[in-house]
Amino acid sequence: MSLGSMTCTRCGDGFEPQEKIVNSNGQLWHTQCFVCAQCFRPFPDDVFYEFEGRKYCEHDFQVLFAPCCNKCNEFIIGRVIKAMNANWHPRCFTCELCSKELADLGFIRNAGRALCHECNARVKAHSQGKYMCHKCHSTIEGQPLRWRGDTFHPYHFNCASCGNELTADAREVKSRPGYTANEMNELYCLRCHDKMGIPICGACRRPIEERVVTALGKHWHVEHFVCAKCEKPFMGNRHYERKGMAYCETHYHELFGNLCFVCNAVIYGDVVMALNKAWCIHHFACAVCDIKMTQKTKFFEFDQKPICKKCYEKFPQELKKRLKKQHEIQARGGKPLP
Repeated sequence: MSLGSMTCTRCGDGFEPQEKIVNSNGQLWHTQCFVCAQCFRPFPDDVFYEFEGRKYCEHDFQVLFAPCCNKCNEFIIGRVIKAMNANWHPRCFTCELCSKELADLGFIRNAGRALCHECNARVKAHSQGKYMCHKCHSTIEGQPLRWRGDTFHPYHFNCASCGNELTADAREVKSRPGYTANEMNELYCLRCHDKMGIPICGACRRPIEERVVTALGKHWHVEHFVCAKCEKPFMGNRHYERKGMAYCETHYHELFGNLCFVCNAVIYGDVVMALNKAWCIHHFACAVCDIKMTQKTKFFEFDQKPICKKCYEKFPQELKKRLKKQHEIQARGGKPLP
């Protein structure tokens, strides 16, 4: 084909001798005509995108035609994942729980979330109050076997000692002094485990592999030996026992001992009992003038607090009559005066 018979694809004019010609997919262009169909600028680094026979620079192609990723909000060039009524980069379309890429794994829509099959099964099992087996990834009917922080069907394992199939009561033995390598982090049936002499926690019924607390005739994990009232671990602090239960100092005295009505601290020494309350000796004082009193000091009750005689005498006569009448009613067991 001679130069005179060739024309520019865009403007239809011919080419001058020695003129630089752009050849793109068999089509010829003047260099000034080989531009973006939207912004009419040359293509940076000769990179362009073609759509319906027209060529665009990368920026205009993205603005006009490229979908936007629902996660990173960037334009998607190349493979587009259409799911959950949105567009995604393959790397951005992930399970909302475990973050696995779902483009090739498939997904299940669960409560408006895209989940992988494994996480969906776990969520479904949890809603039914059940567990997922970490090995076969199916729902566990009944009690699971716990090993290394995960749950399993018990029948996936055998006792490391006798070889019998395990139940949910199997015990995990971690590394302990005097055990062989084969006895570390292995599972044992109850019978074989009891032969090893490992203490069982009185709270969680699991083996105690580290520090042991012995109290109330049982063994406990340190973090499981707690106050029966506030459920805070004693962590080596003093505890008090009563009727097979353990209490921290504060709640033992609150339930069975004396706490000062003023400072709310345990009263270890002498105690003043007045107005159906307990008081430290140095805290039993007039509620008006704050003068210290003893249990032998004559005092009067006002608003469930002790008032010394001197302050009481300063009260209006009418108030004293009402207080006296109230005291008489209380002395008669709440019965009104005749």
